[in-house]
Amino acid sequence: MQQSAVPELAHTHTSPIQWVATATAIAGVVALSSVLQPDPARAAQPGPEAKSVAAVAAPDPAGVDFPIECGPTKVLVQKKASGDLDGDGRPETVAVVRCDAGSGTPPNGVYVLTQADGAKKPRVVATLVDPKDRLSVTDFALRDGVVTATLLGYSSSDVPSCCPDVKDRAKWQWKGDVFVRSTPSEARSV
Repeated sequence: MQQSAVPELAHTHTSPIQWVATATAIAGVVALSSVLQPDPARAAQPGPEAKSVAAVAAPDPAGVDFPIECGPTKVLVQKKASGDLDGDGRPETVAVVRCDAGSGTPPNGVYVLTQADGAKKPRVVATLVDPKDRLSVTDFALRDGVVTATLLGYSSSDVPSCCPDVKDRAKWQWKGDVFVRSTPSEARSV
């Protein structure tokens, strides 16, 4: 029989008292860490000169006079998204609207809304899609100051309004003092 060069060490065998001591030590660390948490009211607060975007509400499209002719029907806001499009620290809202016709495929309008300090309601500051272009908007999104949408349209006036036959991807981004439309890089023609 061979003997190990290293004698048996006492700490390689655990006893119930060692388990109790380990559990007590872990409980103590957990309890101490809950007491030593930073005060959330003081954690990383901005200085008084910093503007808080969260304090400024995004414009609500309800009650806005959109430049769309609906005759006896009302304007329906189908989709909306908010974000800071022009980098001024205040959110804008982009609204996809159409006439609330009971059937068919009425065209959409896409409008950018802003609301000045002290103003009672928002106002339209840009038209991204004009309803006169007879386009329907799907896959609408606003991310990182960029508005994207899929536009469904018609190759000619002979195509029935129920069945758009042209599909196009578009994106709009604020550049200088105007929204610039382009085609997203991942767009594919149909």
